[in-house]
Amino acid sequence: MSSREGEPGQQPAWTPRSRLGLLVMQGKVSSLHQIFSEGMRIQEPEIVKTLLPDLESEVVGVRVVQKQTDAGELTRFSAVVAVGNRNGWFGVGDAKGPQMRIAIEKATNQAMLNIIPVNQGCGSWECRCGQRHSTPFKVEGKCGSVRVVIIPGPRGLGLVAGETAKRLLALAGIRDAWTRTFGSTSTVTSIAYAVYDALLKLHVLVRR
Repeated sequence: MSSREGEPGQQPAWTPRSRLGLLVMQGKVSSLHQIFSEGMRIQEPEIVKTLLPDLESEVVGVRVVQKQTDAGELTRFSAVVAVGNRNGWFGVGDAKGPQMRIAIEKATNQAMLNIIPVNQGCGSWECRCGQRHSTPFKVEGKCGSVRVVIIPGPRGLGLVAGETAKRLLALAGIRDAWTRTFGSTSTVTSIAYAVYDALLKLHVLVRR
């Protein structure tokens, strides 16, 4: 019996649609660090899957979205997914779909396209160990009315944060930090993007 696409263990063959994808398939680009250092744009999630085989994904939240149409009430699902390898790479994506599984898959692919390097360090004045266990300095991220402040912590502190922020920071590879959250903290989508915004600013500031 022939297998159907999407069954467990069955992965459709990847045919690159971009120049970068072709370079990755040919082995001429072998790391995400090379992609970012050369300023190339990731347009295919398969690029990230290939270069980060240990990548994990986590569903941050799923909600039902209903819309009134001429044919009646249309129900769709909206999903927010985070991806990371727990060692310096992190991304967040959101998408809608007619089924929960489809929405999650689309959001996961979007998170891969949004992946960024997470600059780790030891910015805690209490520690100064020089290891990559926290952030190199305090940074703040925003999304809508939500603000998330990430403060470097000493080794062994762990993540002092709300449940959503803690899961996301761990996925990004941050092991020790204090956080402060302001605004509508019950909105997991805004928290996820505020954390992403903070880590993106960290990346931009370190590059300067």
